[in-house]
Amino acid sequence: MKRYFTTIWQFNVQQTKRFFRDKVALFFTFLFPLIFLFVFGSINRGSGDISLDIAVLNKSDTAFARQFNDDLKKNKSLKVNDKITNFDDARERLGRGEIDSILELPAEFGAPNEKGIPSGKAIVYYEESAPQAGQTFGAIMTSVLDTINAKMVPQEKPLSVEQKSAKTTTLKPFDYIFSGLIGFSILSMGLFGLANGLPSDKKAGYIRRLRATPLRASQLIMAIGINYLFIGLLSVALMMVVGIWLFEFQMRGDWLTFTAFVALGTIVMLGFGLAIGGWAKNEIQAAPLTQIIAMPMMFLSGSFFPRFLMPDWLQGIAAYLPLTPIIDGLRLILTENKGFLDLLPQLGLIGLWGVVIYFVAFRIFRWE
Repeated sequence: MKRYFTTIWQFNVQQTKRFFRDKVALFFTFLFPLIFLFVFGSINRGSGDISLDIAVLNKSDTAFARQFNDDLKKNKSLKVNDKITNFDDARERLGRGEIDSILELPAEFGAPNEKGIPSGKAIVYYEESAPQAGQTFGAIMTSVLDTINAKMVPQEKPLSVEQKSAKTTTLKPFDYIFSGLIGFSILSMGLFGLANGLPSDKKAGYIRRLRATPLRASQLIMAIGINYLFIGLLSVALMMVVGIWLFEFQMRGDWLTFTAFVALGTIVMLGFGLAIGGWAKNEIQAAPLTQIIAMPMMFLSGSFFPRFLMPDWLQGIAAYLPLTPIIDGLRLILTENKGFLDLLPQLGLIGLWGVVIYFVAFRIFRWE
């Protein structure tokens, strides 16, 4: 057993030295993910553009409140999210940037006053770190209610708007997409690196010569996996340094939990690279299979664009892609300080994919 793992370690050291001599590999491992970080980080830096996606929480049973709510849904400049039915859900979505403001119609809103005129106060909640959209919506609501007031009682304003902070975690748009970019880095390292590297070594005869040694296939796969895991952690560490230093990212989670979760995610993605690279005889076989597997994960798992922008049916499919629980878990750790007990659904799905893909990788590995 000692000799078995000593061989793995020695081969791993040799592979690491070989990797750092390869300038192309260094570029695609460390600089290529940083290019995406600079591009998307620059786009999402700051508070972002103002839009008017809102949640309406109608707690009033009055006919006036129901009609008012229906009229808001018909307003072309507002997009009311009908799926949000409680304040906690609305506040969480507001903090993540899914909506821009929350409108609450209290139970007394629209109830007749002593003169028989609908009255009450609507409350507009806005995001503290990006208040422009919420305050703009508040101004629109004030204008709308002023118009209603003028029609009912020209000399009074029985309906008014109050603005309050929802007291969210003050996330910036960059904070929300950062986990997706880290997920892309893990995908790039695990899938593209191995899927291209192993077939190239086979074509050059490097793997065939190793077969003549006492080295087993399991030792080869484990050594390569450990080597890429180490390099992948270095790549993520570099992204974290750039994110914190250049884009002022604020780490809210535990560093140990984050590191362990990144390692688990990297191990799973390495399994896909090992499966493709171990099966393919050359780069021509590996390239199309890599694209088929990688493209859905890149664009449907939330690497570059939030999944909540997708249709519901597509979100349901994307939730089970291997990269999705990795990005979701990273986002929960980085922005909400969640621990492993809070990440059991993501960990379960990651573990299931890990068992499946490594079983496949060991079964279909070819030396030549």
